[in-house]
Amino acid sequence: MNDPHISVIMPVLNAAAFLPQCIESIQHQTKEDWELIVINDHSDDNSFQVIEDYAKADPRIKVFHNDGRGIIEALRMAYQNTAGSLITRMDADDYMAPTKLELMSDELVRYGIGHIAIGYVKYFSESELGNGYINYAKWLNDLTMMASNFSEIYKECSIPSPCWMVHRTDLDLCRAFEPDTYPEDYDLAFRFRKQGLKVIPVTEVLHHWRDHESRASRNDDNYKDNLFAKLKVPHFIDQDYNQQSQLVLWGAGKKGKQIAKLLNEEGVPFLWICDNPNKIGQIIYDMQLHDQSILQQRKELQVIVGISSAPDKHEVEDVMKEFGQHEYYRFC
Repeated sequence: MNDPHISVIMPVLNAAAFLPQCIESIQHQTKEDWELIVINDHSDDNSFQVIEDYAKADPRIKVFHNDGRGIIEALRMAYQNTAGSLITRMDADDYMAPTKLELMSDELVRYGIGHIAIGYVKYFSESELGNGYINYAKWLNDLTMMASNFSEIYKECSIPSPCWMVHRTDLDLCRAFEPDTYPEDYDLAFRFRKQGLKVIPVTEVLHHWRDHESRASRNDDNYKDNLFAKLKVPHFIDQDYNQQSQLVLWGAGKKGKQIAKLLNEEGVPFLWICDNPNKIGQIIYDMQLHDQSILQQRKELQVIVGISSAPDKHEVEDVMKEFGQHEYYRFC
């Protein structure tokens, strides 16, 4: 695979204002052997006309109407129409750095099957960026620099979408875009992890995320925070839960209660602790809340950290060390 063909798949919904910059950033790639598969997801602006005009002038661009509805069905349809041996995603409101496809594909050719190439990301906006977005990008880039993206996957989606590229073989083994689970990028990140893909870091900003008022992550119900625990808990049970250890849930706020309810629904036994003296001793979901000292009486623990106002990593580690416990998972 000296010069692999790259398939870029891109759902589009009412992104006409952003499409020229997006598409032209792909056309200006230093790597020219690519195809862009665009699925128009029932846009009611002139997105389809914009894409079609580019497609008429560039045979590498192919555009289809979504037979279903929503991002997952658009991704599924796009993937079915790809021909590349390497696959990556694109969002219609973002743009690529000129070397993105070249650098990522070169690394995948070098390392082969079983790897995922990941680059740095950067937010931009016509208005002022919030600190949350800036901190999220920094967190992602720090993980990528160390090739440790999967180490904090329960905290937040730690694979920057769409700044990844994989071999088609590996994507198929991960079941590609088959599940109907949202947020779909986060779900796919867990499946990348389960498949054992090793991260290849490309330590340059390769993808520029646009923040704007109409972006899906701000407005689409499929990306609301209350869905994240519903995604994390089943993946934890599938990938990390050890029935030979005592599972402990730390936190009884909004997030902690949501995790507790999901664990109960899955029939997973756990010990529940919290820091709030007003809640210690209470019965919630037929379970008693304990203080942290109960950890001193247990060995071989797995701890889920589900505190709404989560302490930083070092504070969590200090508590774990105090009680002789090192295996923990930050769900916040």
